[in-house]
Amino acid sequence: MASASASASTRWFVQSRLPPPRNNGLHRLPNTLLSLSSFSSSKAVAIAISNPTERKRFAQTAAVRHLVGSVTTAHGLRFAVVVARFNEIITKPLLEGALTTFHNYSVQEEDIDVVWVPGSFEIGVVAQKLGSSGRYHAVLCIGAVIRGDTTHYDAVANSAASGVLSAGLKSGVPCIFGVLTCDNMEQALNRAGGKSGNKGAEAALTAIEMASLFVHQLK
Repeated sequence: MASASASASTRWFVQSRLPPPRNNGLHRLPNTLLSLSSFSSSKAVAIAISNPTERKRFAQTAAVRHLVGSVTTAHGLRFAVVVARFNEIITKPLLEGALTTFHNYSVQEEDIDVVWVPGSFEIGVVAQKLGSSGRYHAVLCIGAVIRGDTTHYDAVANSAASGVLSAGLKSGVPCIFGVLTCDNMEQALNRAGGKSGNKGAEAALTAIEMASLFVHQLK
């Protein structure tokens, strides 16, 4: 592929046997994967690759950095777990699964704080408070919302999801959504240690990976 050097404000295209774009816009070509970037250092590249072999070769070059969190670097990371008391028959096994996972991945007990709230609706505001405190590297949110005969389910499930998302965005700390939203109790039990596994344990793994990503890669 061709390369060039110019000023930091230059918009670059690196293409394989393709004409240059017009009007500095996105140049759409059939059967071609195109990516356009404007950048200020030589590390960033805009590319167009038209076949799988070239695409694979490009992805393996040393210039491409892949930043990922690790579940093997959990030592020293601090976590808060916000748990809803409502539907405790579900949320307690989810919490136990999360704590077991933290233990198995070398998170120390003294680096975990568990905060109980009345229900899933209240999780978001507490998660934001904990995330903004600066004491934790991730906040794991655990709850269970089970569909009933009214629209209350939709209101609580939607509010819980948007609350956890908002908490992470506002605090800048990963807030992990571990709230089950199920049609019935059987589905919830299956996901709290039953035949579908323990979603609390899965959410704890996500919390470890995201905390590691923020601490070790995105500083």
